[in-house]
Parts: sequence; C-alpha cells; structure tokens
Amino acid sequence: MALKVGVVGIRGIGDNHTNCHSKDPLAKLVAVCDIVKDRADQAAKKYGVKAYYSLTEMLRNEQLDIVDVTTGGYENGSWHFEPAMEAMEAGKHVLVEKPLSNDVGEARQMWAKSVAKNVYLGCNLNHYFTPPADKAREYMARGQIGELVYCLHKMGFSAGEINYKPGKSSRWWGFPYAHLKAFLSHPFSVMRYFCGDVTHVQAFLNRPGCRRTASDVMLSTCGIHVRFANDCVGYLLSQRGDATYGLGGWWSIEVAGTRGTFCIENCIEKCTFWPAPDPSKAASPEKMAGGASGGPEVLNTGITDFGQTFPRRIHAFLEDVTNKVPRESLRASGRDALAALEYTWAVMESYEQGGAVVRPHPLPPIHGDPATMKD
Repeated sequence: MALKVGVVGIRGIGDNHTNCHSKDPLAKLVAVCDIVKDRADQAAKKYGVKAYYSLTEMLRNEQLDIVDVTTGGYENGSWHFEPAMEAMEAGKHVLVEKPLSNDVGEARQMWAKSVAKNVYLGCNLNHYFTPPADKAREYMARGQIGELVYCLHKMGFSAGEINYKPGKSSRWWGFPYAHLKAFLSHPFSVMRYFCGDVTHVQAFLNRPGCRRTASDVMLSTCGIHVRFANDCVGYLLSQRGDATYGLGGWWSIEVAGTRGTFCIENCIEKCTFWPAPDPSKAASPEKMAGGASGGPEVLNTGITDFGQTFPRRIHAFLEDVTNKVPRESLRASGRDALAALEYTWAVMESYEQGGAVVRPHPLPPIHGDPATMKD
C-alpha cells in the first residue's frame, strides 16, 4: 500500500519534492502545506490534493505516514526544526531537505526526537543516489579499491567576478557562514559515504576581492583538510561561484586505494576506474618514472540532468520506509545529516582558531533495535 505523504513548504525545492512524490508508485500525495495561502492553493490545484496553511491543521485532518519538510529560512535551514519536531512528535516519519538545520544544536535534538519516537528521520542528501556512486561502491565491495589512501572532492558553482552579484536576500546577506551551512552537507555526506567518519578537520576560508568590495561577508572559498577514522586523508574544495572548475566539472570526487582509484564527474554523469598497475608499469623513482595505471574502465550514464538525483533519493526513502528497514539502516538518515553538520561546525571552529586542527563533536551511538536485529 502506498505511503500517504504531506509536503510542508511549497516553493521551488518543495515543488520538486511534491512532483517526485506525485509520480512515485510508493507514495500517495494527499496534502500540501504552506503558510503563504496562495502558494499552498496553487500547489494543491496543480497536484489535485488538499491545501493546508498550518502543519498542526494538516496533522489533525490527514492520516499521514510521511511528512516531507522542504521549508527554507536563513542559510537555507532555519525553518526545518519546528515542523520536523512537530511531525515526529505526532509519530510521523520525516524527510527533511538539506541541511538538517542551520543550527547543529537543533539537528542533535531532531535526531534524538526520532530515536525517542521510533520514527524514520531522513535527509535529502541526494548526491550519492546515482549510478556512478553505485558503481563506485561496487568497486569497493569487490576489493578493487583496497585500503583507502586519499579522497579529493571538489564541489561548487563555476562562475567568476564577471558573474558576481551581491546576494542581498535577507536569508543570505550578512551571514558569513551561510555557504558552509547550506552547502557543505552535500560534499561531507559524499566523502563520508565512501570513506567513513571524519575524526580531524582543518579549514582555511576566504572570499575574493569582488565580495570584499561589495561588503559581502560570506566566506565562499573553502579549503578543508580531513582525516578519516580509517586513517585515509582527504581534501574538500568548495566555492560559491568565485572561480571556474577545470577537470571533473562542477562536481568531482576521486577516491584512491592500494588496489585502484575511481573518479566520479558531475555527480550523476560519469565514473572512471583505474586499477593499480602491474609490476611492469609501476613507478620507479630511481629511474624518474612516475608509473602508469591500468585501464581505465569508464561508465558514462548518458544522464546530464542533475535534477534526476531528486526522484532517485526520494524513492530510496519511500522504499526504506515501505520495507521497514532497521532505523540504523535507513539511507541518508538524520544521523548521517547530523554528521555532515558536525563536520561543518568543526570547519567554522578551525577557521576561527586560525586553521587549527579540530576534532568534530562525537556522533550519537547506534544501539540497534532488538526487534529487527538478526542472530
């Protein structure tokens, strides 16, 4: 039986989520909610569902299984906390647009509430619900990557000073950490998906002259060093239209191990794998030879529309809830989203300490549900 879904917050991203639910066979979209009446009414008419202007009213009148929270707010996340908490308190499963919140303290409470109420809390960390990411995980599962050595991730917006316009929106202007809070959940979640928990963070943040001249305080260029729990080292470069990326496009991640390396380009478009070279092609420093990899093996998906990541991720949440997976097995869970925020807060702390190495706040433990654990 399809899961009954209500969506809260019907602007651009909210309409995207609503459209995904309306087309997914695992979902039955029954209601939309927005405090702006005209917006709710227009969405209700478009999708043929009931309009509500308060979440309390929607919860009172609809037998919902899932509440999808796509509200915005300051730094893209300040209006997530209250509706998510209200929905979970009512016993509903919740999917939240990223970031989980623009406040890590609120995010911790959100995860704790999901545990206390025994409901699913997911986040729209959609960047690794792709065929290239699936292929990369296959390489890892087959032992073709080996022991992880390094991870390099670039993610951002390609532009430059000629394209720069001061973003005077009240949701962004005057917030130095807005880019970090709104955006880093994506790259951190991808790095953690492939390489595991982060134990150390060191960050260097800046903004180019065009932003300084315009009195734009947003720290838009981010160079972040990380160390993972498995001793793999990593580097994340994120920037918000300050420059144009070269190789790999606007989104690329390269993960290398002792047996091979993969690189994903433009998120959903391409995955390339290079196996470690045989002895005849291995590096020979004494002969000034850098070595050559085997392969490569290339997966071109033929998909150039990044928007296709949204229905894939939303379907995965619906699938997990339908299948009643153990809460700790939920893909892109609230705990995963909280991890990304803990790393983001470590980035800010490192910057404020002049680039000091910071240990992220520990994640809440996973205890497991005895009703779902297998012998």
